[in-house]
Amino acid sequence: MHITFIHPAIGHRPGGSYMRTWQMESLPIAALAGLTPPDVKRDFFDDRMEAIDFDRPTDLVAIPVETYTAMRAYQIASEYRRRGVPVVMGGFHATLAPDEVGQYAEAVVTGEAEPIWAEVVDDARHGRLKRLYRAPAQPDLADLKYDRGIFGNRRYLSIGLVETGRGCRFPCEFCAVQTFFGQTHRRRPVEAIVNELLALRDSKQLFFFVDDNFAGDLKHAGALLDAIAETKVRWVTQMSVDAAHDEAFVAKLAESGCRGVLIGFESLDRETLRRMGKKFNTMGGGYGPALANLRRHGIRVYGTFVFGYETDTPQSFDAAVEFAMENRFYLAAFNHLTPFPGTPLYKRLAAEGRLAYDAWWLDPRYSYNTLPFDTGGLPGEEITRRCLDARRRFYGWRSMLKRGFDDINRADLFMLRAFFIINGMHRVEVSKRDSFPLGDPRWTGPLLKAA
Repeated sequence: MHITFIHPAIGHRPGGSYMRTWQMESLPIAALAGLTPPDVKRDFFDDRMEAIDFDRPTDLVAIPVETYTAMRAYQIASEYRRRGVPVVMGGFHATLAPDEVGQYAEAVVTGEAEPIWAEVVDDARHGRLKRLYRAPAQPDLADLKYDRGIFGNRRYLSIGLVETGRGCRFPCEFCAVQTFFGQTHRRRPVEAIVNELLALRDSKQLFFFVDDNFAGDLKHAGALLDAIAETKVRWVTQMSVDAAHDEAFVAKLAESGCRGVLIGFESLDRETLRRMGKKFNTMGGGYGPALANLRRHGIRVYGTFVFGYETDTPQSFDAAVEFAMENRFYLAAFNHLTPFPGTPLYKRLAAEGRLAYDAWWLDPRYSYNTLPFDTGGLPGEEITRRCLDARRRFYGWRSMLKRGFDDINRADLFMLRAFFIINGMHRVEVSKRDSFPLGDPRWTGPLLKAA
């Protein structure tokens, strides 16, 4: 039995290089590799970094699919289908849109792979693949196992990705996480996380805990922080801003080696936050006290903002950039609102007749950075332009120097060096990302559907 794992790119721009900031290790691939029986031969191609050898013999192709990578995944599947090789797809998009994905895969896995992957492999081995595999329940995270050896010597960003939990309880309208995980939050055992960090510590200078919300369970997180402190690793993560109001928790973050947190501020307007389902962002006196706690304990901030609600105005963009610069954010993202299938936002826009395309991720008229719906407010083209202007301003040289030599951002020499490297990458990619194609426009022929 021979399985080929593939991580699809969002797309490819002829003659251009892929986004360097998008080239991190693929944790879903490592998880699938860790679940695969040892007697199965395995290959791996990372479409973001290398050409796929479609003619290399294999018995099954496995592709995790996100909405942004769906078009490219279907192109890749068509190449294998033309060669008579069956394809299995899973991941967020397969769970959110299983009927669509099922048109381009011999088998679809919905939900988390851990409870069902062994059955998929066994069925493929015996030539009896089912069309649909549904995970019977959410898996016990104590049993997670990753095989990072499958990555080989590929030149990924030098940051170690570690999962300490899954899911988020908050009902943000535009977020697919709540749909995929059913608005639940689960944690891995502390001992398993610590053992993983210790095993990887000598090969990574910085870790990223990829949890959707590291602070989803403060009691468990507190115990984990105590244990992480003993490993002496540097790390960053994502968390909701409400946790930053708990100064004792923020102090523990710093003591455990946390160097920074990604926080979804999304908007500075209370009504916009209410419409997003992020009213919890306004608790505790708003962002000021939370940011003061983070700053007091030397925690850097990567702030994200989203634009495209009816309440957004031209001033919303300027205010967000000024807010990010005044607070000396280490990084910031200024993104347009995107309706992912299966989310409350997508369902609402569809019900209101405001979607520009039935499936924007497959429409050749769509490209990265455009808005695939009627905003009911500022025109989509203006939102795209103002998002680009916000990024250019935030990642301008004057802003980078002012933020980089801020007391907090320069306090750790490693993080100061990383600041200028990663901010420089984002500066270069502001224009490269604009109108980036979904899929490879050089690929020709119809997408081949599964029989």
